[in-house]
Formats: sequence, C-alpha cells, structure tokens
Amino acid sequence: MSYDWPALERDLRLHLPPRAVVAKRQELLSYDCDGLTLERHIPPLAVLPETTKEMSAVLRCCHRHRVPFVARGSGTGLSGGALVDEPALMVITSRMRRVLELDLANQRVTVQPGVINSWVTRAVAGDGFYYAPDPSSQVVCSIGGNVAENSGGVHCLKYGVTSNHVLGLEVVLPDGTVTQLGNGLVEAPELDLRGAFIGSEGTLGVATAITLRLLRAPECVNVLLADFPTMEAAGEAVRAVTASGLLPAGMEIMDNVTINAVNDFFGYDEYPRDAAAVLLIELDGQAAEVNASAQQAQQLCEVAGARGLRRAEDPTECAVLWKGRKSAFSAVGKITPTYYVQDGVVPRSSLPAVLAEIERLSGEHGLPVANVFHAGDGNLHPLILYSAADPGAEKRVKDLGAAILKVCLNAGGSISGEHGVGADKRCYLDWMFEPDDLETMALLRRAFDPNNLANPGKVLPTPRTCGESARRSVNLPTGVELY
Repeated sequence: MSYDWPALERDLRLHLPPRAVVAKRQELLSYDCDGLTLERHIPPLAVLPETTKEMSAVLRCCHRHRVPFVARGSGTGLSGGALVDEPALMVITSRMRRVLELDLANQRVTVQPGVINSWVTRAVAGDGFYYAPDPSSQVVCSIGGNVAENSGGVHCLKYGVTSNHVLGLEVVLPDGTVTQLGNGLVEAPELDLRGAFIGSEGTLGVATAITLRLLRAPECVNVLLADFPTMEAAGEAVRAVTASGLLPAGMEIMDNVTINAVNDFFGYDEYPRDAAAVLLIELDGQAAEVNASAQQAQQLCEVAGARGLRRAEDPTECAVLWKGRKSAFSAVGKITPTYYVQDGVVPRSSLPAVLAEIERLSGEHGLPVANVFHAGDGNLHPLILYSAADPGAEKRVKDLGAAILKVCLNAGGSISGEHGVGADKRCYLDWMFEPDDLETMALLRRAFDPNNLANPGKVLPTPRTCGESARRSVNLPTGVELY
C-alpha cells in the first residue's frame, strides 16, 4: 500500500516544532532496527513529540491520512517490536523524559514514557524508596518500552514484572483520543484495561504518562554466589531453594561461556573460570530474616553440590557480584559482535533437561550458545553467537532459535518471558494458542485500533507475515515429542 508521505509531513509540521520531524535519510538510519539486529528497515519518516498534546496531534494526523505508526522508546527491545518492517511513521518517545509527579506519601511516581528505568530509583533513593522492575538494560531502557513489553528483570521472582508496578496510564489511542486506564490505586473495581494495555507492544496506542508503584528499600540485602561443577547441580540448587519455602528477590544462573566472557570483559576473574555454572541468589528484608535465609540457602547449595560459596552483605560487595550478571550481554558481545537473544520459559524442574537439549541443538546447528537466565522463574535467555559474514548463518540462527522455542513448549513452557513477541516471534504464536484464542486477541486489538494503524503486523500472526515463512516448520530430532 502506498501513502502520501509529503502530505503527512506537511500536516505534522503544522503541529510540531521543526526539530521534532525527521525526514532526512541519513538521520533516519539511526532507527533502522531495535535490539534485534537480524532485520533492518529504515522508516520513511519519524517524529519526536515531547508532550501528550503533541502525541495526540501526531496520531490524529496518522488517522486522517490512514498512515500506520510504530512507537519506539530507547530501541533496546529484542523482538523487533519497534521495527518498521512495512511503511509506517516512526513515533519516538525518547524526548518525553519528565517526572510529572512525585507522591511519596502514597508511594507512587508519574513519569513520561521516555524516562529511563534506572532514573526512577535514582530520583527516590534518597527518600528510602526504589522501583523494583530492573531489566539488564535498565540504565538505557525506557519506562514506556518496559510497559510495552511488560519487562521483568532480576527481581521479578519476588516482586513481579512491570504490570505489577503500574497503577495507571494516560494513553493516546490510535485515533488521537487521550484516555486514562487505571485510576492510580493498587486496587480498583473496574475492568482492567490497564492490564490489557501493558505488554501490548504498541498495538493498542501510546502511553504518555505512567504512574508507577514505589517500594520501600529493604533494611538488609545479602547476595550469595555459588559455583557448580555441572549445570544440573546448579538447577538442583534452584529447585531446592524454591522448594524450601525461601523466596529470594532474585536467582540468576550463568553458564561457563558467559562466565569467561564476563571475566574477559572486566579483565579480572570475578567468577571461577572452570565452573560449569554460577548461581546468584539475592535475599532481602529485615536483618534477622535475611541472615537466617542466607544460611539456609548456603546449606541447600552445598547439598546440591556447590564447590564454592561467597556471601556479600555490604551494598558495594553486593553490587560487585551483580555487576557481571548485569553486564553479561555486553560481555558476550565482546566475543562476537553479532548474537541473537532468545527468550523462553520452562518449569524450574525442567531446567536441566532443557539446557542439555539446547547444548545438543547448539552442536547440531554449529552455533555456540551462551546461557544466562532468571533461574528462579525458569526464564531462559540463550544467546546464539554467530558471524554475519558467514554464508547462511542467519538462517541457521533462526532455525536454532525456533528449535529452542519448540523445546520450551514441549517442556510445558512459553515462547516468551519478558522480551515480547514483536516481529520476531509472531509466526510462532499459533504454536501456543488455538485459533479461537488468537481471534479473541485480535478482537481486543480491533476494539482499540479498528483501522489497524498501531504497529501493524506485530505480535499476531497473519497470512502476510507468516503464510510462507520457513520458520513455521521446525524439524526436531527423533525422540523429541512436539506439542
């Protein structure tokens, strides 16, 4: 379908300052992909509104001209959700960076979507509060993007994902109408359209003001580092800790490839190089409770086969132990400049078997895989390493990624934990859901966006996007049962 881009640009310039409209190709190159670099598409036009009024004017223009749009935050998403893979206006929220209201008495803060995740905690830490969801990219990812993807992070095991911490949303609908979802309270007797919007990946509209729930900083925090001779032993430690009734703030595992990548990245050995896996366990709360829980967790790790244990009690020491995990993706990027991050979920009890199958598939496809993941809730992040210069590498990467998702589904898991569906996984959604389920999702989408202007072609599979895709067919080895 063709659109009158000059007419749209003229209309947009009537409502936006000159610097808010980006039309030069060399400037648009900055927006040709998000964190998923396997695919690149330059948008024909982009805008950077700074207020709700400007955002409303932009979407009204799109509605008048029947031009689709794709919302983009910091561009750190890993599923191609902010990819303009068909002609559309790119609407960038990175200049919407104001804290609109700070209400510490009610433990909440309202921010624009371009506010960076870590800035929220920074703004309230001096008053004894923090914002719990903490993706690995928290120093660069935006709150608007977190809402779109329903992002999690290290602490989602105990404190939940973004949807557990958003109290209300000001949203501009695809026709430019401004509405409110949620009333800013933890509990409200109303249809939860707020919950429907969070995780919708920009397909229902654009959030322009987001009210977040703040938590009191815990009195005490301890971090345990346990290293193991096998991944199975690390998985057993995770099972034992969760089965015991302990509820850590976070539990993270890194495999040997990641361990050595992190050590090389820092230039010193923070983690034992010969360990098959390291397990990080964070415990928080009152001091006596944390001390007792840490001792119990240490014992359980020892029984599971831990070779060594470190316990950090000082905030600086805790930060040091977490630094490697937070830097894992960057560290792996030093091994190879190109990698593909998969995101699947499996039951904790299936972790050892699934990881073993991923290792076998890695050898079969001739592509190394580094594993770093939220072990406490079974959220895997296999990083498939490859060279873009190798002929056929990208196809092998996609085939391996698809096979990993099949393994997750076969184990009773999901094709996505916190990275969304976007363009990358839309062709796999019907592996998980029946046609009636997908149609119900489509009905909700059409209720918000009857003209299909908001991030078209994303999330839900369509004949255009998936009908002839080779990724719909994945051959697994003999003995692997398909769902």
